[in-house]
Amino acid sequence: MRHRNAGFKLGRNTSHRRALLRNLVTSVIVEDRVETTVAKAKAVRPHVEKMITLGKKGDVHARRQALSFLQTDEAVTRLFDTVAPRYGDRNGGYLRIVRTGFQKGDGAEKAFIELLGAEKQLDEKRQKRAEVKAKKRAELEKQLEDAKKEEGAEGGEEAA
Repeated sequence: MRHRNAGFKLGRNTSHRRALLRNLVTSVIVEDRVETTVAKAKAVRPHVEKMITLGKKGDVHARRQALSFLQTDEAVTRLFDTVAPRYGDRNGGYLRIVRTGFQKGDGAEKAFIELLGAEKQLDEKRQKRAEVKAKKRAELEKQLEDAKKEEGAEGGEEAA
């Protein structure tokens, strides 16, 4: 029976669990979307929601509280400037947990934890990655072509 066993221990001691949750919260705020296990996603949800609520308050005390929990100044700035204003009229429910499949090694269930309303930003990131990939591919193809031309020229010279 699980009577009165609230919270998630995640198989870690207190300091390790706190560090894990702080890192995950920071990553979710900076990246908008993080892939992790379902248990970790469920454990991190209340912490992210609290940070967004602090961001919506927007005063100096809330900023200092967020800074004491989040890992980087960049995360705090992003929380107060871009993430929190997105949810001005919403009272909670800022996250979505989408189950994606199973982990290869131990079979743990994986999930994306993502901020609602971040689809536009995620699409832009995806587009940029695709452009960079296409550019690298074009450069590699050009290098291969040049190498083949050089080999052909060298082979022709040796035959003559």
